Amino acid sequence: MGRTAQQPSTLLVMRFSAMGDVAMTVPVIVQLLQHYPALQVVMVSDKKWAPLFENIPRLTFYPADLRGLHKGFFGLRELYRSLRSFRISAVADLHRVLRSRVMDLFFSVGGYKVSVLDKGRPEKRRLTRKRGKVLQPLRATVQRYADVFAALGFPFPLREDVAPLRPPVLRPELAAKLPEKGTRRWVGIAPFARHPEKTYPPEKMQEIVGSLALREDLQLLLFGGGSAEVQRLEEWAARYPGVCSTAGKYSLEDELAIIGRLSLMISMDSANMHLAALFGVPVISIWGATHPYAGFRAFGQPEENRVQIALYCRPCSVFGNVPCYRGDHACMEQLPPALVLQRVNAVLDGNVS
Repeated sequence: MGRTAQQPSTLLVMRFSAMGDVAMTVPVIVQLLQHYPALQVVMVSDKKWAPLFENIPRLTFYPADLRGLHKGFFGLRELYRSLRSFRISAVADLHRVLRSRVMDLFFSVGGYKVSVLDKGRPEKRRLTRKRGKVLQPLRATVQRYADVFAALGFPFPLREDVAPLRPPVLRPELAAKLPEKGTRRWVGIAPFARHPEKTYPPEKMQEIVGSLALREDLQLLLFGGGSAEVQRLEEWAARYPGVCSTAGKYSLEDELAIIGRLSLMISMDSANMHLAALFGVPVISIWGATHPYAGFRAFGQPEENRVQIALYCRPCSVFGNVPCYRGDHACMEQLPPALVLQRVNAVLDGNVS
């Protein structure tokens, strides 16, 4: 049984790592707080991800400076000492890596109850191994997060039919820099990922951009980061009408304001997929070396919007950080742009199954 709403408590929640992983904590924490009105949450993560948690009632974001003040064992000890001032009732470790386990140790020795994420590594190894692959859906990462809170005495039914957040305000200065929306619908395209095995071939994605640019009812907004990505997206924006690149131009808070107003996001298995899902934006996700079965699918998105092809070797890794052992990246190279466009046009034109 969960605690009653009359019992005030403060939970410390830890999740460091990449933006997409941190973004997946948001819908879980939002619903946790909605289910327990007397609960407070202190969210500890990399200071870069603070905009993801703005305007969530009863949530305090505490920035971890893991490359500076809080680096290494003694830095983490300083972080622990600072966090004790929040009168924490229990600790939810949603990461389970060396940094967070050191913090778990500090809190456990200090007398705090600690619950740690079960990453499901054995079943993920069976899913990704070369031979005898067990291709079946595993527990979603968001549900694994919810399990951590349940172990602390805060169970709740996680719903995926409601958008976790409202988009941030679109500042007038930002709106002035963006294409006028008018009657056009904004479609975001995020064609890159951290690892090559999760990235659709640029020439194939350019074909998709060129085809959608022919539609007069759409304004395409390109998302990316890093100098090479910025350059390529600027080239696409210059080549096709109705295409604008946002890459490298705006803060995360401004990007969230833009993403929250999209009619559709086309993304790899990457952070932008998760960011769009926070606002209930339909997401067409493209999958290669990784697979939605590993549990990192976008929150609240239907299965039919995950574009992929069936291959005996998929998935070959959980995170896409393992080089293609075939050497031909067939999972992406054999995925035709027409398959992506078919789903995109079905969603945009309301012909969804």
